[in-house]
Amino acid sequence: MAASSNSKTLLMTLAAAFALSACGGGSDNVASPGEGAFPPPPTGTPPATPPTTPPTTPPPTAAACPDGTTDVGEVASLTNCQLPSRIIGDLLLPKIDGVVYSVNGRTDVGEDMGGDAANPAPQARKGTLTVEPGVTVFGSAGADFLMVNRGSQIFAEGTATAPVVFTSRQSVEGTTDIDSIGQWGGLVLLGRAAISTCPGTAQPGTATCEAQVEGANGFYGGNANDDNTGVLKYVRVMHSGFEVLPDVELNGITLAGLGDGTTIDHVQVHNSSDDGFEWFGGTVNATHLVGTGNDDDTFDTDSGFRGGIQFGLIVQRAGGGDRMNEMSSQDLPYRSMPNLANVTFVGAGHDNALVLNQGTQVGYYNAVVTGAPACVEFQSATTEGTFHSTYLSCDTPFFDDTTDTDTTTDGIEQTAFNAGTNNSSGASTLTGGFINGANETAVPAYAGLPAVNASFIDVDYIGAVKDAGDTWWQGWTCGLTADDC
Repeated sequence: MAASSNSKTLLMTLAAAFALSACGGGSDNVASPGEGAFPPPPTGTPPATPPTTPPTTPPPTAAACPDGTTDVGEVASLTNCQLPSRIIGDLLLPKIDGVVYSVNGRTDVGEDMGGDAANPAPQARKGTLTVEPGVTVFGSAGADFLMVNRGSQIFAEGTATAPVVFTSRQSVEGTTDIDSIGQWGGLVLLGRAAISTCPGTAQPGTATCEAQVEGANGFYGGNANDDNTGVLKYVRVMHSGFEVLPDVELNGITLAGLGDGTTIDHVQVHNSSDDGFEWFGGTVNATHLVGTGNDDDTFDTDSGFRGGIQFGLIVQRAGGGDRMNEMSSQDLPYRSMPNLANVTFVGAGHDNALVLNQGTQVGYYNAVVTGAPACVEFQSATTEGTFHSTYLSCDTPFFDDTTDTDTTTDGIEQTAFNAGTNNSSGASTLTGGFINGANETAVPAYAGLPAVNASFIDVDYIGAVKDAGDTWWQGWTCGLTADDC
């Protein structure tokens, strides 16, 4: 009985202990549900999160030069794609962002194919250079120039908002100023139209009547008055000209023996150290020409040039310039006979404006001439000038040639001027430097221009720019209203 009683007492004690444990009493070390299933958290400062390296932007990839040109480095952070020294076949200069093109030394388009358009030189190869709107081509020195040979072509066709620009390296680099001239060679275009300067017994208009062009070893002239050397349209040539030898220079644009199949339309020459435009023979017509800041003559004709120029604007710079027109020829049966219509010439007082040398016959229609010591000078009794609807506003209208010993030229300028119709002289009322004012507007325009030259059109005003609403010169030129070249 006693043993049984003690066992019963022990069982009751154990049951009480389990009951206390289930109620949470008796010990603070009993874990809550879930605790003890994970290791205790680490003690101390947690490690820093490794920094994230931002992605790097790769350097811009240099623009690639198009086929046919060579990458020769950079100019003003632009890829400089150099043209070959001779272009044979077709070469395209596309407009590519970040690319500028260059010529190094004499750069020929094609090889001279001779003066006979129907029978080109058999070994000569033709070249065609095409330049897209907005493209810039530069030269770095006076001997850098582009020459298109007889039988080859250039197609440089810009737009009013994206002209094709031929200029100097300094211009690309942004270091030129209002008097920057002669920094590279220029353009030389050669064709197979008739010229007067024939060798030996050759006659104008034949394949053997040819001459070597001034400033370069190239030939011009031939038997094709309709020859086509290509297209210059909305083109600007800047800071050009180079004296190869004394009195032998490269001009802004040399147009030698070009036929009337060639298109010259909306073209500017700015700050050439020699002539702006010089024509040697040929029959090419041109429209909407602008010459600004040129250091010698702006329009210079020679060697039997017989084309026409309509809408021509010349503005000289204060720092340099010579004659605005120098028209030359020889006392030969085939003389220079250029005609100019709707032209405005604004001089800076450097020399007489329209200077006509021996043997030349020139017609001026709807012309405005101002800003020169004398507006018109004939240098030979064999010179002939025709004037209609022309307004002169210079220190004196005509050169006083009674001061020399050649009495044959006395008063011939005024005689020719008075023989025309609607010619007058007076004060200039040009606005904005070259836009017609009241006095210019009062002069009646010449009617019948297409009879003078088939490329001319009749208009109802004189001068190159009728009024403030006549904006053909805006967008593609520079230097007319600001020093923006």
